[in-house]
Amino acid sequence: MSLFSIILALALEQARPLSGARVDAALAVLARRLEAWFNAGEHHHGAIAWAVLAGIPAILILIAQLALHWLAPWALWLLSVAVLYLTVGFRQYSHFFTDIHMALRMGELDRARSLLAEWRGVNSDRLNSGEVARLAIEQALVNSHRHVFAPLLLFALFGPAGAALYRLSLACNRFWGEQSDRVSRDFAQFSRRAYAIIDWIPQRVTAVAFAVVGDFEDAVFCWRTQATRWPDAATGILLASGAGALGVRLGMPLQFDTDGEERPVLGMDEDADADFMRSTIGLVWRTLVLGICMLALLWVTNWT
Repeated sequence: MSLFSIILALALEQARPLSGARVDAALAVLARRLEAWFNAGEHHHGAIAWAVLAGIPAILILIAQLALHWLAPWALWLLSVAVLYLTVGFRQYSHFFTDIHMALRMGELDRARSLLAEWRGVNSDRLNSGEVARLAIEQALVNSHRHVFAPLLLFALFGPAGAALYRLSLACNRFWGEQSDRVSRDFAQFSRRAYAIIDWIPQRVTAVAFAVVGDFEDAVFCWRTQATRWPDAATGILLASGAGALGVRLGMPLQFDTDGEERPVLGMDEDADADFMRSTIGLVWRTLVLGICMLALLWVTNWT
């Protein structure tokens, strides 16, 4: 049933994509309220806020999922589709990547810069076309993991509760864990660690999938030798594996970098451009097809 839930949810999301900005805005409002209520600068206050935003909803969905499994399997199927529709956003952000790709193809660099700035939330006015393509590919690899592959994997393992837990823990990390300059470090620490634990296996599964559907040898080599150089080693795993699978160079300092962000070289071979953006689309789709085929194989084996 999980396989059919995934297929229907993906089809529904393709037909009527849910606005990722709208979902993030709703979670942001709730996160700010919980922060105002619980943030007194202590570690356990952050744990309580995380439990309210991520832990308790996931537990409630798990209870509903177990009850419906015995009482009304058809209702569990509906619950699965609904949770996946809210947590898996294949088209919530892909339109940015597609529009940037088309703008670079048409030579509309200013439009590509504007779209990238809107997507990443940082100033991109002085980037050249190669830097725009490079940053767009990096963002696409990370977003495809966080908003497609990771929640689908946890759904396959733990049902709707797994997908919900991942999506909500991602929100907690985004609004608290990654905002240590605004939120006290002790309060943000629990969200950051909880997300790192929950995402540890999904990150590596996604990296392996990139390697399988791309250039396996280069992907594994880049993962082993380059991932730890990235400031966030977990993100470095995804970017290094994806860059190796595509045969493209990612990372690297930007020509006009005002943020001083550390950007070591990831990948090998050629510099990023619009052609590699097209290859990235193929890599993401092949990874999704691989995951669905694996689920189908397991379903057939179990049924047999």
